[in-house]
Amino acid sequence: MSSLRPLSLCLAVLAFALPAAAQKSTPEKSIVRVNATLQSYSFLRPWEKGAPTPRRGLGAMLEGGRVLITAEMCVNSTFLELEHPSSGARATARIAGIDYEANLAVLEPVDQDTKVFDGIEPLALDESLAPGETAEVWQVEDNGDGVSTEVEVLRVDVGRYFIPGSVFLLYQVKGSLQARTNSFTLPVVKGGKLVGMLLSYSSKEQTASVLPAPIIKAFLADLADGTYEGFPNLGISLAPTLDETLREFTGIDGREGGIFVREVSKGSSADLAGMKPGDVVLSIDGQAIDSRGNYDHPEYGKLSFSHLVRGAAKAGDTVKFELIRDGEPLSLDVSLVRKRPEDFLIDPYMFDRGPKYLIFGGLIFQELTLPYLESWGEDWTNRAPFNLVYANADPQPYEEEGREKLVFLSNVLKTPSTLGYEAVSSVVVTKVNGAFIKNIRDLADAFAAVPADGLHTIEFDDYPMVIYVDDRVSRLVNQQLMQYGIGQLERLE
Repeated sequence: MSSLRPLSLCLAVLAFALPAAAQKSTPEKSIVRVNATLQSYSFLRPWEKGAPTPRRGLGAMLEGGRVLITAEMCVNSTFLELEHPSSGARATARIAGIDYEANLAVLEPVDQDTKVFDGIEPLALDESLAPGETAEVWQVEDNGDGVSTEVEVLRVDVGRYFIPGSVFLLYQVKGSLQARTNSFTLPVVKGGKLVGMLLSYSSKEQTASVLPAPIIKAFLADLADGTYEGFPNLGISLAPTLDETLREFTGIDGREGGIFVREVSKGSSADLAGMKPGDVVLSIDGQAIDSRGNYDHPEYGKLSFSHLVRGAAKAGDTVKFELIRDGEPLSLDVSLVRKRPEDFLIDPYMFDRGPKYLIFGGLIFQELTLPYLESWGEDWTNRAPFNLVYANADPQPYEEEGREKLVFLSNVLKTPSTLGYEAVSSVVVTKVNGAFIKNIRDLADAFAAVPADGLHTIEFDDYPMVIYVDDRVSRLVNQQLMQYGIGQLERLE
């Protein structure tokens, strides 16, 4: 099975599509072109941004003059535009709501009196799509004519949308699709109603992943009151209990099913409820969990337990967990919360905001993020600095020290203030002038106070353990850096 890639990269001209006049429904009457300009931040040179890149897709028209697209369509956007598929009328747009984990966004025109929606009919949602049924993927030709391609639903699963480690309900469909210039985001429709948004397509296997209507409905319902909370996360890593030795060790031999809790993320729903590593989850909200972590969904069959947390429930709900702890049964009422990316010690993703950093005399400090590590390429787990990769894999020791973020020295520019330190990089900062560094703001505050001897003492958790920099020389270097290409010496928010 070939891996699925972003739809815009892998659609191939493979199938014959019926002309718009022969279609049972009319795509050109309910979808809108979306034009975006994206500009991502640099994580290796945090004061810079990458080159602007264009992206084109299709959005589904919703009630209230809003357009639904995937969040990936407008990630790090600097400009958004809605375009009428037939008339070509255009309107500048803004984001009315976005969730990168659920890969959904809603756009609205800046000018509410725009003509861009003239003749466009909103789509209602339909959550009834099931395995074995067919749906239509809608596209639009350059001349505005609609094109509809039939796809069959093979199965319903749980999988990743966009953010690593973030999984939701997913339709797997099969059908041949055509490549078009606005094919990054495509609506999927059944009987004239929206049943999902196409996420990715494998031209080799002619299979695609579809973000389903139940997740769209939950996203829109959360947005309705103007305060978006987002989908909750449980915050545990699990292991199957297929091994008989593990089942005996955990005290569940003789029982059916159960999934082993390996780790519990600090501040997560599970942590706040008192769940601990070593617990075994037997059931969630009355649904028995098997030894692989699945439960029996009444319509979809075997499905990952994660859907019971990120789909069947919402933030603020209380879900009952039946556990085995130290061989004894235990019930826990887990109040579901969403742990935001900025609440993690190491941000798992970062969009629409730049990395936090501070440059002092040529020393470049940052808060560690997963995007920084991923900047080292596809093989970042082997290419990025080992100590930082390890910290991302096991943040608990740093959290127990009281850190809110992991501040590290990412690089050293050659300046009069950094002579002899040019080879130092990728070391975690522990203290500056005796003050413990919990985040980049603490670092800025520590450098703001000038020591009596004029020398700042910077301590690390690894070699070289400690360095000293002159305050006066460093501030002179800062002024020179501002004059020669680095326009901003810090980003603390």
